[in-house]
Amino acid sequence: MGLTQSMQAQITHVDELWIDTRGTFHQEWRDGKYDTHFQGDYLNLHIKGQIAPGLTFRVRQRLNKQIENNNPFSATDFLWLKWQATPHFAITAGKHPIWIGGYEIDSAPIDVYYYGAFSNNLYQYYAFGATITWTPAPGQDINFQFCPSPVSPVTQNAYSYNVYWNGHIGKHWQTTWSFNLVNDELKRLSNWIVLGNKFFMGPLVVDIDFINRASFHQPRYLFTDCTLIGKAILTLGKWNLCTKVGYEWNLAENADENGLSYDITLPAGNRYLYGGAGVEFFPLGNDRLRLHIAYFRDNHDNVHNLDMGVTWRFTVYKRKTAE
Repeated sequence: MGLTQSMQAQITHVDELWIDTRGTFHQEWRDGKYDTHFQGDYLNLHIKGQIAPGLTFRVRQRLNKQIENNNPFSATDFLWLKWQATPHFAITAGKHPIWIGGYEIDSAPIDVYYYGAFSNNLYQYYAFGATITWTPAPGQDINFQFCPSPVSPVTQNAYSYNVYWNGHIGKHWQTTWSFNLVNDELKRLSNWIVLGNKFFMGPLVVDIDFINRASFHQPRYLFTDCTLIGKAILTLGKWNLCTKVGYEWNLAENADENGLSYDITLPAGNRYLYGGAGVEFFPLGNDRLRLHIAYFRDNHDNVHNLDMGVTWRFTVYKRKTAE
């Protein structure tokens, strides 16, 4: 019996458990008035491990987020099992990202200082669902996902049907592209085409995201309800110089006969411009400790924001593997 328990312990194990957190001193100028406060942005617990050979799990719990009465997993980002059936096929079930392309929304929230209207106005980006992943070649994953809609409350039976490509074109161009059919909270169906592109140019990394959103009832399909985001990070030793600018527009024609916008993330008749710049410093030369200062604003709120903060990560446990 002892041998059986030992074998089971080797099969089922936690690979790594770690915590990351970010705190900020926020300053803002609104209509000539200056205000400040300290805030804790994130406190996350991460767990990765294996239940059986080929069957892995992942947990990310936000320890500082309120749990909603009608959504007991509202503070849980990841809670999924992944079965690697073959080297080319895998199935993921549980709470995991809704596969929407683009690097702004794909980045871990703790690493993002400000978002645009589209990302901010989603009801959810992590949801219980199922994904089939096909890996035709190393570094090229194509995901087919069925899950709740990101633009519908968790309690509704509205869904999203997603095809997502996470891959690369050559050595210097990475991609997160998706084609999404999405039900909104009014059960209307729309389509998103999301093209996220990351370009590596030595110490300079540039992201360009483009999103085309369209209801099947609006007059024109392309370029009338869109998001365009550009981001650049220049790494100089332990320093990152960062900037991000986004422009989002939705023409007034994209509304029904009652004047209700087909898109709830950016209502018809709105144009949204946002952007900023910042500096990151890594005193230890790695991501365990990061200091940042970031300025950002948009054309809607008329607020100048300046954040100064610290992010730190530490490993609680990491499993040693046989060499």
